[in-house]
Amino acid sequence: MIVHEIDIILTLAGALTAALIFGLCAQKLGLSPIVGYLAAGVAIGPFTPGFVAQTAVASQFAELGVVLLMFGVGLNLHVRELLAVKRVALPGAAAGMVAATIAGAIAARVLGWSAGACVVYGLALSVTSTVVLLRVFGEASIMHTPVGHVAVGWLLVEDLLVVLVVVLLPIATTGAGDARALVAAVALAIGKLAALAAFTLVVGRRAIPRLLAFIARTGSRELFTLTVLVMAIGVAVGAAKLFGASMALGAFLAGLVVGQSEFAARAASDALPLRDAFAVVFFVATGMLLDPARVWPTLPLTLATTAVVFTAKPLVAGAVAIVARRPLGTALALALGLGQIGEFSFVLASVGRSLGVLPEAATQALVMTSIVTITANPFLIRLAKRFPRAASDPAIAPAYRAIVVGYGPIGKSVVRLLAQSDISPIVIELNETTARELAEKEIAVVHGDASLPEILERAGVRDADTFFFTSSAPAEASVRAARSLNPKMLILARSAYASETPALERAGASEVVSGETELALAFTERLLQKLGASAEQLDRERVRVRGEVHQ
Repeated sequence: MIVHEIDIILTLAGALTAALIFGLCAQKLGLSPIVGYLAAGVAIGPFTPGFVAQTAVASQFAELGVVLLMFGVGLNLHVRELLAVKRVALPGAAAGMVAATIAGAIAARVLGWSAGACVVYGLALSVTSTVVLLRVFGEASIMHTPVGHVAVGWLLVEDLLVVLVVVLLPIATTGAGDARALVAAVALAIGKLAALAAFTLVVGRRAIPRLLAFIARTGSRELFTLTVLVMAIGVAVGAAKLFGASMALGAFLAGLVVGQSEFAARAASDALPLRDAFAVVFFVATGMLLDPARVWPTLPLTLATTAVVFTAKPLVAGAVAIVARRPLGTALALALGLGQIGEFSFVLASVGRSLGVLPEAATQALVMTSIVTITANPFLIRLAKRFPRAASDPAIAPAYRAIVVGYGPIGKSVVRLLAQSDISPIVIELNETTARELAEKEIAVVHGDASLPEILERAGVRDADTFFFTSSAPAEASVRAARSLNPKMLILARSAYASETPALERAGASEVVSGETELALAFTERLLQKLGASAEQLDRERVRVRGEVHQ
């Protein structure tokens, strides 16, 4: 009885522990940790000896990971960016799904499957894994580039089409519905999706920012975190239960609304600490579906399936991108990124099995193909990055980029001096009132803690030229995080005491300005000037004083 009561805890503990061990081994072998997570799933799955995790529980944790991941994508993407890629994403996603469906259906037909099974299996091969693509693009630092925006738009179109497919499959496979019933079902599904989008983007755009502002004024970080998580998960569940959409789509729309408010960066850093952990569980849950004893009997189907995934949609994606006049490197990165399958493929396969259309061999072949394509995907993306302009479209040389942490007296002076030099910096400010005042003055601002990578990423630290830490808060964590994201950037940090300088320099600061040092220099210079010292004497004393203060 006790064992059953802790199934959830055992599954989560076992999945995370196995993922840690196998992920670390994969990293040491020069492989993506994703490979290790998949292997961990096989190890704790029901088809291998030893500890066995609950597959159903792990799948629900994995779904939570998808929800949080899509919410995070919405936070960092704006509607205008989606509209900018519609020429590629809309026709490309539709054409890619059709091509993959036809190719998959042909492969299944060669093996003697029924017409219905062929179509359903082809549809399962036409859907790219959102989790994998976002994770791989993030690791390759191309998520917030033109190719990343196109990929996200492509995934959203696929998600919408999958919703329609799931609604229509029962009608089409049972043969109970005529053409009129089919049209009615399509119209109802589209109506529900439109209602979900309208409710989230129109009503939510007014209500959600006001609620976040109210919670932020309480000063409680825990309540703010809880509020954002409730929004992410609540809208996701509401999308599934009330509108018949996927939870991933609902979570994305919720993130899109929050992302248009001044709380976007804070929400990303404070409210998504569990995102990566549950994304890991997704890969573990995928590996748990594999039965090693059935690998050989389903090998022909697996090979055919893998060939379809690696060729059908990637070729269409590359062709559509080139026709839309995207650079060849961008087209290549997009094509390779879409050459894998994952969570929604298993959703469609599950629907097909429940309708009695797909045989059990289909699931095993899908899992094997998923493991192979997910394993290969990071290597292919790294290869694409070496191609000229793989991650970006042709662009004008970027302007000088500066980031200023803190908008106190020193930060104000730095921002003013930069503006006088025609440099528009981005300010990172933790105080909500100050951040709102900066936004009203049309000064670019990111609200949040500068020691958190998510906040630094949103401020654009990877592409910045100079990083000014002017806040009176401890600087070491922020400097270390900024340096890890941008090894070439000039980092100027402020410290209250000279004794803090060595630690800041070890953390990555290019230069540290100490309050103690500058006071000592000011006093010394004033005295020497009064005594009539020459410029050379002043220079020598500056060097000596700096050396004494640092000792």
